[in-house]
Amino acid sequence: MRLVTVTGEASGDLIASDALGRLKNRRPEIELGGIGGDRLASLGMDCWFRSDDLAVRGYAEAISKLVHIFAVRHWLLRYIDKWNPGVFLGVDAPDFNLGVEERVKAQGIRTVHLISPSIWAWRPERISKIKRAVDHMLCIFPFEIKVYEGTGVRATYVGHPIADMIPMEIDQSGARQKLSISGTRPVVAVLPGSRLAELKYNGPAFFGAAAVLAQDCEVVVPAASGAVARMIERHPDFHGARDRGVRLLPQQGLQPVSHLALASCDVALVASGTATLEAALFKRPMVIGYRVPSVTYWMMRRKAVIKDIGLPNILLGRRIVPEITQEQFKCQTLVSAVRNWLTDSAAYRSIHEQFTELHHQLRLDAASRIADILDSELAHASRR
Repeated sequence: MRLVTVTGEASGDLIASDALGRLKNRRPEIELGGIGGDRLASLGMDCWFRSDDLAVRGYAEAISKLVHIFAVRHWLLRYIDKWNPGVFLGVDAPDFNLGVEERVKAQGIRTVHLISPSIWAWRPERISKIKRAVDHMLCIFPFEIKVYEGTGVRATYVGHPIADMIPMEIDQSGARQKLSISGTRPVVAVLPGSRLAELKYNGPAFFGAAAVLAQDCEVVVPAASGAVARMIERHPDFHGARDRGVRLLPQQGLQPVSHLALASCDVALVASGTATLEAALFKRPMVIGYRVPSVTYWMMRRKAVIKDIGLPNILLGRRIVPEITQEQFKCQTLVSAVRNWLTDSAAYRSIHEQFTELHHQLRLDAASRIADILDSELAHASRR
């Protein structure tokens, strides 16, 4: 029996690897192929392309990489035709995966999509494409199930895989010891994003803020991979931050270095995306900063259904951590927001309590639930 999976970035590789590892324990004979990163490759998956090949942010970057992405899609479909898998698992990357899923579903291959596209936030018109492409949608947030009621799309809430990976009680001192952080001064983790375009637009303000904060804080910048570390090192604004004592933490082994940085820190400065949820699960107060090309921002806001961009704010239904974007996205604004957390002990305690409650809501052993569903879908496919 064969299963093809496609992940679009490092977080997808992390989420998929845990579930597929459990599936392999049940079905040792299963063959895995598709698009993945180091963690999926470590399971023995035949990675035809790397997740980085699909990692784009917004309309402007997608257009610039369009030819390459079309080439990847062409060859991926060729490989799938040759392989004839029983199940296709798309992990996030909806702009790419939904189109592929529509093609393979038409060939009779069962399609499972993990991480519902954020049609609840923007682009609600995607629901019609999802109906054509997906047999089974696996949702990682509880409110997403209602989105699919009456659509004909089977949807199951599985919990959030990352909520299972992060412990409820955080060993801050142990994490600091692993990273050689003294902790004699407040510790700030800076996560500007892991894609080239994110570093281009977020880097100047993020690294500028890091340099200023390094005057009275220990500041660390985790890199999700060697490629990301090299991009950060080449960024002109990082040079000044490094000269002020800001430390770049390269990825070593399979444990995410961003998790160690978040466990170690007192406050996080984070680009919008999955990292904001990770910071919340580590119960860390944060400042969310993000800047995109003007045309991308205009198109996203025009289609937006909700006003917030940070997952903690969206999930809790209120603005509990600051979001600093576009015209307000400046070095000193970020610095002031970070320092506010360091001086407001009551707000610090409150945020810890709210994030602990959120963690309990999302922690459902998602990897086992996903493995159960994939096992069932493979059994269904074997009977066709």
